[in-house]
This record gives sequence, structure tokens and C-alpha cells, in this order.
Amino acid sequence: MTAAANRPTVVIEPRTRRRSRRRALGSVGFHVSSSIISLLWFAPILLVLVTSFRSFDDVALNGVSSLPHSFTFATYAQAWKLGGLAQALTNSMIVTVPTVLLSLFLAAAAAFALSRYRMPFRRTILLIMLAGNLLPVQTILIPVARITQQLNIFDTLSALIAVQTAFGLGFYTFVLYGFMRSIPTELQDAASIDGASPIRIFLQVILPLARPALAALGALSFTWIFNDLLWSITLLQTSSKLPTTAAVLSLQGEYVSSWSVIAAGTVIAAIPSAIVFFIFQRSFVGGLALGSVK
Repeated sequence: MTAAANRPTVVIEPRTRRRSRRRALGSVGFHVSSSIISLLWFAPILLVLVTSFRSFDDVALNGVSSLPHSFTFATYAQAWKLGGLAQALTNSMIVTVPTVLLSLFLAAAAAFALSRYRMPFRRTILLIMLAGNLLPVQTILIPVARITQQLNIFDTLSALIAVQTAFGLGFYTFVLYGFMRSIPTELQDAASIDGASPIRIFLQVILPLARPALAALGALSFTWIFNDLLWSITLLQTSSKLPTTAAVLSLQGEYVSSWSVIAAGTVIAAIPSAIVFFIFQRSFVGGLALGSVK
């Protein structure tokens, strides 16, 4: 009895308490790692934003990565004037808005035909359209530029609209194809019984239901097209026709560059894309999960 009484009492921790501790540790680890990744991602943006308010002498004497010793809004005025950003922003909107609308409409029509009707080689057609996006853009810059010269649209905004529309069409069709396949066929059958034509079914039944996918793709394509640099400097030569990204690139001098002015131009160029994203952020975030849950 005495030996048994002197034995240490072993307390077995309940499973629920162990699970709660594991969850707490996992939650803390997730938040810590997410915070570190967020800081690493936000650091370059913060650097550009802070540099845009520094003077040229401050950056030249102390370096870009140093703490700011000055604060000025003059860099934004210089970037706006020297880069011709008023005309550049106008050119970007002239290219971006029609390209987004035309690309999404054509992609929606193609996805509707491929997903709702039986046709031969439809998967092959879809794969061929998607394969065009797998080609490195750098390998087709010169051939596309030569084609635009032969069509007499080189150095025009129309050439940029046509090229951006053509190269985005395959990806948009692939995404919308998967979304439209999830729409119940009973809705289309009911509309057909009521005498609706395929065009009317597409415009009045399918497109309204595909609005979340169209909004997500619209926000994404706006950012891609508005921020594109490679096609704009390849197909355009006249300075008054350059879009925003190319105009910001022109702020870099041949021998000396004012990094504060370039940073200010970069911030100005990012504002339209940020506005579009915040307007469509719900649709964009929701569109990331399209097709994951039926």
C-alpha cells in the first residue's frame, strides 16, 4: 500500500486539449509566415512609393535604399509633364477598354459554342486556341510586326488592339468554357422550347449567368493589357501614341536617371489598374474559385 501510494500519478492529457494546442500552434505559424511573406511582397512597393516623394539630390547623395531626407510632390508634376502621361493614359484607355470588351465577347461566344453544342474536334479546337498562349511572345515579335506592316496598321493603336485581342482570346475561351459547362442544360432547353434562337439564348440566358466569370476575367485582362510593355514598344514608334508603361520607360535617361521621377511615373501608371481591381475585387476573388465547387 505504501509503495503504491508513493508512485507518481500519471495524468493523460485529453485528446481535445492536444488538438486545440496543435490548432493554436498551426494558426500562429500560419499568421507569422503570412505576415513575413506579405512584408517581403510589400517592401518593393513601399520602396517605390517612398522614392517617388524624394528629391533628385536626396536620392543621388544618399542612394535609393536609404531613409528619405526630403519630401516633395514636384516629382509627380515632372513625371506627368516629361513623360506625357496625360496622352499616354488616354492611349492606354483607348487600347485597353475596346480590347477587353472585344476579347471577352468573342471568347464568350466561342466558349458558348464549344461547351453547349456538339461539334467535331471541339476539344482539339480548344487545345489549339490554348496552345497559342504557350508560345513565348519573344519568338513571334518580329513576325507579328512584319504582318502589321504588310496590313498597313503598323505604328497604330489599332494594331495593338488586334494583337492583344488575338493573343488573349485562347485563354479567355478556355476559362469561360469550363464555367459555361457547369451551367445546367435545362435552362437552355427551356429557352429553346419557348422559341428562343441560339443568339438569344447566348445573350439573354448564358451571358447573365456568366457575369461572375466575365467580371473576374475583365479585371485580370485590364491589368494585363494596361500594363503591357513588350507589344507597345514593338508595334509603336511615334511617341505621341505610346501607352503608359512605354511613357514611363521613356523617363529613363541615357546617362543619368532621376529615380524619384521614374518612381512617381510608376505610381501614376499603377493607379488605373488599382482602381479597376478594387471595383471588381469581389468578382475577381470569387472568380479564382470558379469551377472548384459545383
